[in-house]
Amino acid sequence: MSKPAHLPATPWYREPWPWLLMLGPLIVVVAGLVTAYLAVVSNDGLVVDDYYKEGLGINQRTARDQRAADLGIVAELVLGGNGERIRALLQANEGVRLPESLIMRVAHPTRPGFDQKLLLRSEGGSVYGGTLRPLQGRWHIILEDEGQEWRLIGDWVAEPEGVLKLWARRPPKPVVQGK
Repeated sequence: MSKPAHLPATPWYREPWPWLLMLGPLIVVVAGLVTAYLAVVSNDGLVVDDYYKEGLGINQRTARDQRAADLGIVAELVLGGNGERIRALLQANEGVRLPESLIMRVAHPTRPGFDQKLLLRSEGGSVYGGTLRPLQGRWHIILEDEGQEWRLIGDWVAEPEGVLKLWARRPPKPVVQGK
């Protein structure tokens, strides 16, 4: 029962264990290269290019919200026709003249390539209608008159035959320190 003193050695590259141990770091390197490629090629779309201009526009936007509140404007948006047809029913204070058409912006929260801008035309009275590409998921809605004097904003989880009610949001009053 004697064992041979020396077994013939096989080269390391013919053994499965070194390859198995190298597989983990190799996968990490490949995943890192794919991630770097996606970071360079894709556009995140969440970063505003001109922060200063956006900051100056805040005052104008809050004034438009205040104007809609002063006019008592309320809108109800109704999806129909497999989500391709939208109707807006607009209400306002007595004596307020409703516009001939409305502009509706439908913005995806993270993918600007899916955003839509629609012109809703009056169908008589306070009813406006238009067509859009079908919506799925969550969307930011901005409804405004063509002169951009007022606007209504809201968030919508779009569903077939879904309804969204929009009303004016008054901007917060400034807090005065020491009074």
